[in-house]
Amino acid sequence: MRQKSTRATIKEVASAAGVSTQTVSRVINERPDVSQETRKRVQEVISRLGYRPSALARSLIRQRSYTLGVVIAGLKHIGPSRTLSGITVAAEEAGYALLLKELPYSEEKNIEPIFQALLSRHVDGIIWAVPEIGENRSWIHQYQLDWDIPIVYLTMEPQENISVVSINNYLGGQMAMSHLLEQGYRLTGHISGPLDWWESRQRMAAWKDSLAQAGFEVNDKHWAEGNWSSESGAHAVEKLLQQYPEMDSIFVANDQMALGSLLTLHARGLRIPEDIGLVGFDNIPESAYFLPPLTTIQQDQYYVAKVAVQEIIKIIELGWQGLDHVDLKSIILSPTLVVRQSSLRLNEKEGGALIGI
Repeated sequence: MRQKSTRATIKEVASAAGVSTQTVSRVINERPDVSQETRKRVQEVISRLGYRPSALARSLIRQRSYTLGVVIAGLKHIGPSRTLSGITVAAEEAGYALLLKELPYSEEKNIEPIFQALLSRHVDGIIWAVPEIGENRSWIHQYQLDWDIPIVYLTMEPQENISVVSINNYLGGQMAMSHLLEQGYRLTGHISGPLDWWESRQRMAAWKDSLAQAGFEVNDKHWAEGNWSSESGAHAVEKLLQQYPEMDSIFVANDQMALGSLLTLHARGLRIPEDIGLVGFDNIPESAYFLPPLTTIQQDQYYVAKVAVQEIIKIIELGWQGLDHVDLKSIILSPTLVVRQSSLRLNEKEGGALIGI
């Protein structure tokens, strides 16, 4: 009798199922040229013996590594860490390992050594999870053609013939502003993220356009720039209170800056939402426990990551099927509005509501 501590082999599976090792391999690799009866019998033996195919053997047979390269930056922040968690889970479910490279700076432009390192380890595709900041995408068209490997980019402006997965930041900003206007706020200021970030510019554009379309004035005294941190939100709201004292509400470009804003507004003796309404962006877990709980825009980085993994694997599979041309597209996902007490001044404070488009 085979010892329980000994790993089952493909030969043992074949013998127990009464088939050849080639048939077992076809079942494992989901080949269509196996009858349903035989496939079921082999799968039952695999389950009974606890047989696990060797990932190395599978890679050698198919000449694939079943490994995805992931390039990311800023893992100390909530967004990138959520994104990486989503990529990890989705890749594991699909049978892929990850090779991770964290950049020291999101603005890094010397990316050739990064790609060479990933390619030397024979990754099947790359997920570029660094957000678009300044000119840190200027290299895309040059290297996309030179290296002939599937790449999916996260959090960047859609471009032709580039595979992109991102949240619709402009729509999120519109949803925040529509909610404030519906609540009767008319003099809405804005605390932006750093404006060399594409996401920040999209959210700010939505703030400007929404006010202009509603017939309200917008000028440079009505906004202040932060850097995503709570401290910068506290400083930015101080600036806004000085240069826009009649302001009755604020759309803040992320929840962490909204937290700093809340602290400053409370210290000034201002009531939220009676004196100033507040809407954030991100829906971090802590936002439900702010005082008062924060109305915010939910962007699900975990889901964005899952879609990115699905997309890169689809492109890889199409390539291995011998297709000469694969249509690359942008997948722009809609955020949702999470309504809480920080923006409700029209007698609707019974609880939060989730509103999606």
